[in-house]
Amino acid sequence: MQQAETAIVLAGFQAYRARLMDRALGRDMDVKPELFGQRLGLRLVTPEDAAFIYGLRTDPAYNQHLSRVTGTIEDQRAWIHAYKAREAAGEEYYYIIERRDNGRPCGVVRLYDIEGDCFTWGSWILNADKPPRAALESALLSFCVGFEGLGLQRVVLDVRRANARAIAFYRRFGMSEAGQDTENLYFTLSREDFRKNRDEFMRILQGQAA
Repeated sequence: MQQAETAIVLAGFQAYRARLMDRALGRDMDVKPELFGQRLGLRLVTPEDAAFIYGLRTDPAYNQHLSRVTGTIEDQRAWIHAYKAREAAGEEYYYIIERRDNGRPCGVVRLYDIEGDCFTWGSWILNADKPPRAALESALLSFCVGFEGLGLQRVVLDVRRANARAIAFYRRFGMSEAGQDTENLYFTLSREDFRKNRDEFMRILQGQAA
């Protein structure tokens, strides 16, 4: 990606940040900010997504390394209603990951515990309907929301020690291990380090889309 192309991408995130701020201030609440990459898009979840999210989180194919889920689809819907207040306050952003070619949802990701210059990244699930390189693209888009859209300086996340594929991905993504306990490894990434690799990741995705 050339420097000019990168500038266009970042300008898009600056506009996205403005839309998020409008929502946080109670302006343009009917507008649902959306963000698009090469093959994927992110949109904020709504109560109508309850069945999809509940299905992902209760599917044995995807929930092996997640916290145990209890309740029903209606409980998930109620959780989303409560979450929307946190979204409006700028405390948390929960996204549906959608394919651009057919509009079908293929995953979720969440930015939460936004305090000071830091955010936590997680609730990341991609289903079997995802397009090629969906892991890289969905991570890149959502990290850009935190770093470029919200202007935050650092991200943290935890991952189950048994989740070898995710651990390998985070290390390839440039994250540093910040600690561990009997169940989890903890990773962190600064905005400065993210930006060192961002354009290369974009080039990889553009090559895949060509």
